[in-house]
Amino acid sequence: MTDTSIRLAKRVAEMIPCSRSEAEQYIAGGWITVDGVLVEEPAARVTDEQDVLIHPDATLAEVAPVTILLHKPAGYNAGVGTNGEPAISLLSAESLQPADHGKQRFLRRHLAKLTLCSPLESTASGLLVYTQDFRIARKLVDEGKSVEQEIIVEVSGAISEGGLALLNHGLPFNGKEIAPMKVSWQNETRLRFALKDNKPGQIVHMCRMVNLTVVSMKRIRIGRMPMSSLPVGQWRYLHDYERF
Repeated sequence: MTDTSIRLAKRVAEMIPCSRSEAEQYIAGGWITVDGVLVEEPAARVTDEQDVLIHPDATLAEVAPVTILLHKPAGYNAGVGTNGEPAISLLSAESLQPADHGKQRFLRRHLAKLTLCSPLESTASGLLVYTQDFRIARKLVDEGKSVEQEIIVEVSGAISEGGLALLNHGLPFNGKEIAPMKVSWQNETRLRFALKDNKPGQIVHMCRMVNLTVVSMKRIRIGRMPMSSLPVGQWRYLHDYERF
């Protein structure tokens, strides 16, 4: 049977009209649908019978890099150790927070070449940041030691005398004194840690030093960016007006 299909890029180039390379840019930019379905692969093939449409706002402008905020469930790996399925596997069109639709067009290329910022233990849940933007990667990775994080820690046991003061300042970790931080009780079993340069295992170690056992941890803020009401397992885009 004779194949009468042609490359999508060729079809788009004939429709606009434009060069083949420009047609590939339109496709990669997420501006072309085939039979109502967004197609991002210039090499895709179409037949004469298929309905190819070009979005009215189509532009050849470079697709801007994105930054993603994910509410990681406990059990997924986020750059610490090897336990758990990679948290990045949670990112898909289906897990994008519904309220975020319309503010940013979802493209599959948004999930490529992402840098994980501020790693988190597999046993912990909470806010993760992935970015394609080198400026955000520089702030959260290269300069990450100066960015404050807020972590809610559920504990069990009776804290030792003077333990809260020691959590704020005075405990060692890996042979070095831990920098001062803000630690306070949220309720009878929950502590709030506001700290910088949080190292894997540090909070569990600190709690153990004052006779407490960590039950769970949830990171709710990185810098000025709170996780807010983002549902567990879902993600959203960082908006232009938001800053870490």
